[in-house]
Formats: sequence, C-alpha cells, structure tokens
Amino acid sequence: MSFAPYPRYKDWLGPVGAVPEHWKLVPLKAVVSHNDEVLDETTPTDKEILYVDIAGVDGVAGVLTKESMLFGTAPSRARRRVKDGDVLVSTVRTYLRAIVSIRQPEDNLVVSTGFAVLRSRGELISGYLGYVLSANYFVDEVIARSTGVSYPAINASELVAIPVAIPSCDEQLRITAFLDAETAKIDALVAEQKRLIELLMEKRHAVISHAVTKGLNPDASMKPSGVEWLGDVPNHWQLIRMRFLCDIQTGSRDTENAVEDGQYPFFVRSQTVERIDTAAFDCEAVLTAGDGAGVGKVFHYFSGPFDFHQRVYMLNNFRQIGGRFLFLFLKENFFKVALAGGAKSTVDSLRRPMLTNFWVCVPPIEEQANIIDAIEHGSTRFDGLIAEAERAIALLLDRRTAVISAAVTGKIDVRGYTVAEGTEAA
Repeated sequence: MSFAPYPRYKDWLGPVGAVPEHWKLVPLKAVVSHNDEVLDETTPTDKEILYVDIAGVDGVAGVLTKESMLFGTAPSRARRRVKDGDVLVSTVRTYLRAIVSIRQPEDNLVVSTGFAVLRSRGELISGYLGYVLSANYFVDEVIARSTGVSYPAINASELVAIPVAIPSCDEQLRITAFLDAETAKIDALVAEQKRLIELLMEKRHAVISHAVTKGLNPDASMKPSGVEWLGDVPNHWQLIRMRFLCDIQTGSRDTENAVEDGQYPFFVRSQTVERIDTAAFDCEAVLTAGDGAGVGKVFHYFSGPFDFHQRVYMLNNFRQIGGRFLFLFLKENFFKVALAGGAKSTVDSLRRPMLTNFWVCVPPIEEQANIIDAIEHGSTRFDGLIAEAERAIALLLDRRTAVISAAVTGKIDVRGYTVAEGTEAA
C-alpha cells in the first residue's frame, strides 16, 4: 500500500520543514494538559497502588511491569495518577524514548514523577496523541531540549512548549486507524523475530549444556552420576566437588570504591562491570554474585587485572579443570541448584557450603579443550543467526517510527484509508 503526499503544503520553521496547508501549528500545551492528578501526602498509608517506573515501560511494547505496593512504603516518586487515553513521556533519560499510551488502566495505577502525563484537552482523539509524541521529530526535539550529560532531563513545561501539527478530527481518525493497522503488522513481525531469537538462545543453551555434561561423543559409555539434576555422565569423567577444583573467596571492596574513569574492571553483584583505580587481582577467574537477584544466574569469566565486590565470589587457581570449561559448566548448570530454596537464605544470599560442595563433572584436560572449541564454533553460528534477527528487528522498528512520523507530519495523505475495511478507498 502506498500513499501520495498532500496536494499543498506550508512551510514550518521547525524540524519537520513543511506540513499540509490546512493543518494547524500550535505548541503542545495548546491541545494537552500535563500532570493533572497526583496522590497527595494525605493518602492513607495502607492504600494499595500499582506502580509503574520508567524502567517498566517500552515505547513499542507499552507497560511491561506494574508493581503492587502500599502507599506508605512506595517510593516518593510514585505520585502521578493516570486516565485512559493519557500518554506518558519520560522526562529523564529522554534518549530511551520511553513513551507509552495508557489504555484502560486500573483505578489505582500510579506512575513515576519521572514521566510527564499528557492528556488531550479534547481536540486530539484518543490514540492519535500517542502517535504524535512518538514521531521522530518530536522525540528528537525532546532530546535536544534536555539538559545534563549522563542523566539528561527536560522540564514538563519545556516539553509541552514543543510545537506540533494538528489535522482535523476526521483526519486524525484516518491516520490513527492507518497507523494502528500498519504498526500491528510490524509488531507481529518483530514478535516473530524475537521468538526466533528465544528459540536460538534455547538451542544454544541446550547444545552447550549437553556438551559440558555429556561430551561430544554420542557413542560414549555412560554411568549414573548419582546427582539428580545431572543424570548420566561419560564413564571416564570424574565427579569432583568444587572446593577440590579451585580456590573460592569473596572480595574486600564495596561499590563506593568504584570510579567512573577507573583503569580496571570492577565486578559487582548486579552482574554489571564498573571501573576501579587499582586492581588487587591479575589471574584467570570465574565470578558470581553472592547475593541479590543475580544469585546463580550469571557468571563472569575474566583473565587479567581486575577487582570484585565483597559480595561476589571468585573462583581461581584451577586444578584438574580449565577456568573456561568450569565457567561454561557453571553457567549452564549452577542455577539449577543455586536458585533452589535450600541453597539460599531469606535474603537471597548464596550459602558458601552450597558453592564449595557443588558437584562438577570433569573430563580429561584434552577433552575439555575439544569441548570448548566445539562450543565456540557452534556459538559463532548461533551468534550470527541471532545478530541477523536483531538486525531485522532494528530495520522493522526503524520502519515503524518512519511510518508514524510520515503520517503525523502529513508527509503521506492517508485520507483515502478506509477505517472499517483497512484498505485504500477507490
């Protein structure tokens, strides 16, 4: 389906350049209000709210997470109330493009004060406002007007001063129906690619898990491991507890030791890597979080100067096993036990005996090297397929924003679009 441009345009001294001749040019505040409703401090502390933070929204997928909590224990930024048809625009870290339309919200839904909650004054129909605010030119203008380097932000009053082009209500209906249909098609294709990535990652996980627990020879004789989650292992492999394979220790520094421009990696329990000025270690090591949300889920493998948080475990000085092989084995299998109830305390901290007594199946050193080579070769193939799917998603999302921008700035004339049938009118 293709659409021609409008027959006549007028110049707009702004980022768009020109808009259809009969469209209005007004500052956003002329057609929307902002931040109309808030929860005040007299709200009962036992009132239950559903809270949406900036990290809980996605410009395409919408609201991803809602956290139930009591007002008395909610963060001080949990204050903005919303209604059906409102649009949330993040006023902090504006480069994230966290913009989402609200549809049929719960009565107790509350969003962060990091959002500007924009509400049509009546001239903009439901749905159209969300598309206008998602247009490339509008987002780029928000980013350009933001201040701050590492945490750019914009005042809501500055945001609503940005000019927008407004067509008639009938055109808004046509544009909204057109974009609803076009973005739905694109979103379906994006979902297919995301599902493909999930399947590829699951397959890669299965291949790696099989290689480090069963080996590469499908005809190898097997023996019961005696470990329920491990099952049978090759007959010539050894089962050895972790404490006999490496040294295990925790760090001595806290996050406050991290510096923005430090020379060395500093591994922290949130699985992110910060920087630090001095490195206490220079070795091959496997690292995992000792507490928090990352327990048992993600390991780091590193070789070279580094340091690590006091709540992170480091495994090094490997014996009978290579650090890379142990990393792959633990990455695929440790979570099966580390996330079990008996392995953790009530504060999600990993109990040291569980780590030291963890069973590892150990092939001969030469076989470990062969397994690593096979895994890395296979991972390269999977990584290529995943990267291809990610590129497809990026192109689709670019297409999505381009279509939205073209429609809401009048670069294409969709007045011939039939709302009921989803086709061009003859």
